[in-house]
Amino acid sequence: MSLLPLMKLRLATPSVLVDVGRVSDLAYVNDAGDHIAIGALTRHRELETSDLLARECGVLQAVAAEVGDNQVRHRGTIGGSTAHGDPASDLPAVLLALDATCVVRGPSGERMIPAAEFFLGFLETALAPDELLVEIRVPKPGATGYSYQKFNRRAQDWAIVGALAVRNGTTRVALVNMGSRPIRASGVEEALASGSSAAEAAERAAEGTEAPSDLNATPAYREHLARVLVRRALEAAGA
Repeated sequence: MSLLPLMKLRLATPSVLVDVGRVSDLAYVNDAGDHIAIGALTRHRELETSDLLARECGVLQAVAAEVGDNQVRHRGTIGGSTAHGDPASDLPAVLLALDATCVVRGPSGERMIPAAEFFLGFLETALAPDELLVEIRVPKPGATGYSYQKFNRRAQDWAIVGALAVRNGTTRVALVNMGSRPIRASGVEEALASGSSAAEAAERAAEGTEAPSDLNATPAYREHLARVLVRRALEAAGA
């Protein structure tokens, strides 16, 4: 879903392409006890309709339903979205907010990479050139309040800015398209932990961010959107 556009823009010039789309063993959503194990080739539509996610991790199911349009959700995969490392992508925000773990495999064996360490920069992740993302392990948040607020021009577009709030004992907030990688809104989380209201905490949404400038928005406008969307997400999540 993302490779061909990158090749057209000459941002990627691979000499060899390997199609892993028919590796059915990497498509699953399984209950693994204290977490949910999701195969890297699990399509967004399968996340959107998973009964297990509906019971144990509703926030991931809800955000998967916000990805692109029906065509994209029937073809795109959670592993592809994660390994692509696009800061404007929806699902990495969930992985950050839930402290998910990425399981990668290569000639040297298997590695477990926390989501907070997986995204390094624009379209850059901790995956080595000879490694493959094979599974994502998501903790079971149980009965949580959550809200994903996404601002875009059209329903199927990338988020100009997105804000995710997940409340489970503490409240965690992740931002979409507010830097070169998906990020947590640490200033907001600190404010909430110290007793600030949702509105007060949301005023710190742009702290530590590096909002990009493009045809859709200036950095100042994105910072404004971040504050507005974080406030809405916190209030909807019951934070």
